[in-house]
Amino acid sequence: MSTRTAGRPNCSIARALDLLRDRWTFLILREAHLGTTRFADFRDVLGIAPNILTNRLTAMVEAGLLERREYRAEGERTRCDYHLTPAGDDLKIVLAALQQWGDVHVPRDQGPTVVRHAKSGELVDVSFTTESGTRVPAAEVSFDPVPGSTADRSDWR
Repeated sequence: MSTRTAGRPNCSIARALDLLRDRWTFLILREAHLGTTRFADFRDVLGIAPNILTNRLTAMVEAGLLERREYRAEGERTRCDYHLTPAGDDLKIVLAALQQWGDVHVPRDQGPTVVRHAKSGELVDVSFTTESGTRVPAAEVSFDPVPGSTADRSDWR
């Protein structure tokens, strides 16, 4: 039985990775979540080559993670800046999970990153939670395969 539909992986993780691609995409997303919108600011903060940044931003716009908006500073030519779409904004939880994992398994000398609820100031973390709001340890979580087909494990290699 085929595990692909119209040339796309059956596995949602594999499909997501097709869009997210590499470390630059995640770092651009991180900066976008921190409020960066302009090409020069992404370039300067990340130290990324302009051609690579152009390619990643174009791919992220095509994937629906960012949208271009034109702006024009007085006396200058029209330029585009980049804003998160709802799909890009939804990746905040993925970034937070990666950050949380990194703080535990590849910690920095200065200690973990602090993530807080914007309104209350309470510390937050990423966790599995049931529909009723009960927190579930990762060891008690299982992934069910897509009904009617096998997982696309070959895409993970």
